[in-house]
Amino acid sequence: MSALHVSRRQMLQISSLLLASTALPTLAAAQNLPKGGRLVVAADSEPKNLNPAIVASNGVFFIASKVIEPLAEASFDGKDGLEPRLATSWESASDGLSITFKLREGVTWHDGKPFTSADVAYCALNVWKPLQNLGRIVFANLTAVDTPDDLTAIFRFSKPTPIQLIRNALPVVSSVLPKHLYEGTDIATNSANVKLVGTGPFTFAEHKPGEYYRLARNENYWGKDQPHLDEIIFRVLPDRAAAAAALEAEEIQLAAFSAVPLADLDRISKVPGLKVISRGYEALTYQLVVDINHRRKELADQKVRQAIAHAIDKQFVIDTIFLGYASASTGPVPKNASEFYDADVPSYAFDVERANALLDEAGYKRSGDGTRFELKLRPAPYFNETRQFGDYLRQALAAIGIDAQIVNADSAAHQKAVYTDHDFDLAVAPPVFRGDPAISTTILVQSGIPAGVPFSNQGGYSNPALDAIISKASETIDSSERTKLYNEFQKIVATDLPLINVAEWGFISVASERVLDIADNPRWAVSNWASTALQP
Repeated sequence: MSALHVSRRQMLQISSLLLASTALPTLAAAQNLPKGGRLVVAADSEPKNLNPAIVASNGVFFIASKVIEPLAEASFDGKDGLEPRLATSWESASDGLSITFKLREGVTWHDGKPFTSADVAYCALNVWKPLQNLGRIVFANLTAVDTPDDLTAIFRFSKPTPIQLIRNALPVVSSVLPKHLYEGTDIATNSANVKLVGTGPFTFAEHKPGEYYRLARNENYWGKDQPHLDEIIFRVLPDRAAAAAALEAEEIQLAAFSAVPLADLDRISKVPGLKVISRGYEALTYQLVVDINHRRKELADQKVRQAIAHAIDKQFVIDTIFLGYASASTGPVPKNASEFYDADVPSYAFDVERANALLDEAGYKRSGDGTRFELKLRPAPYFNETRQFGDYLRQALAAIGIDAQIVNADSAAHQKAVYTDHDFDLAVAPPVFRGDPAISTTILVQSGIPAGVPFSNQGGYSNPALDAIISKASETIDSSERTKLYNEFQKIVATDLPLINVAEWGFISVASERVLDIADNPRWAVSNWASTALQP
């Protein structure tokens, strides 16, 4: 596909439409693309576990999705927004207690063994449900998987399970592993978690720590579109500035997930031979959120939470921190999730005077130095934008008499402090919306989440009415009724403010003009890249 080469003004225009459009036409036919070549890609991390069936994260999928395949992948054009992969169809029983998957014939694992329904049943019961961070939610009520033949897997549930949820979750939670390499082993420590064996268009060739991952073309791939590239090299470049420099020096041909700093995009978009692409992230919406520890007396007061919301100038955040490559949030469901999004929720305009009045009403008067109380603020270290927003939030809170002391930490220390030790008052977080509120969104506000679960409600917030809606939606098989429940969910969250949604954004890719067929689906960066090609 010929991607868009755009100016900064055009990029800003595209960005404003990014979250509203998910159905742009494919611009090139895969059969006309060139064959061969080595694509060198920037990778900003080295996951310790590359198994997406256990760790459903973008950093893992970025590499592993070319090797390990799901039952279905996201699509701009497919039915229900899905493209069949290892499954060719899926159908739910009318009572929601079973879902039947028909599987693809003639698929083999990279070691030559046949792919069958036994692999799907093994993964569902032994990996997705008990081990995967998101599968635990989606398959919570899965009790058995029947395999009447090699190409049929019937999932059976103890409670009604919405096909709407299963469909939305398939690209994220259904990565299939080879049963013959995992059965009888310690799944969490199996060597195949880092030396992947899959059914995808590329095989795992090697990993040189600190330098690169190398994937090679699968000569026996089942897909009608055989992989075009000979190999993909993921070069480890944690420094974003280094990724930009490597692109300009033609040492790499692609940097995805905004690996090039936003501040450099205007300049780099003018470099001959490079192109900037905003498409291909529509199903991976990141949300900028202020997590709140409700164990803190002041923050347990709704008026204080409302005051903090009023103190945040969302437009300033979008213009200054995201340089226009984001949009303001209205609540816990992003605008591009048209199936669920509801704009009719309470809003909190930037209003410092109103924020100060609310704090006065709550009884938190200013002391002689103008301070009402102090808070510990922990910005997530994952993105420049989360760190920068932490600095901005400190200043915004100072304007209403709250002294926020910033505590920075690396990823491991930050996650332990926030999600295990609860050693925070406010935390800046970037949760991901993956197409359905039940996946990584309701868990942000649902009560009873055990300590230590990352990216979940560790602020101690509890609302029985909200919990009841979340529970009911998880068992409502009628899609329209389920959507209505999530509309009510959004209203309660926006009213009570268990957390504060600030902004939502997709990512940007920068690539050599030689790289073809970029962003052919709304999860492109974590799809299989079978049709991606390199012009000689």
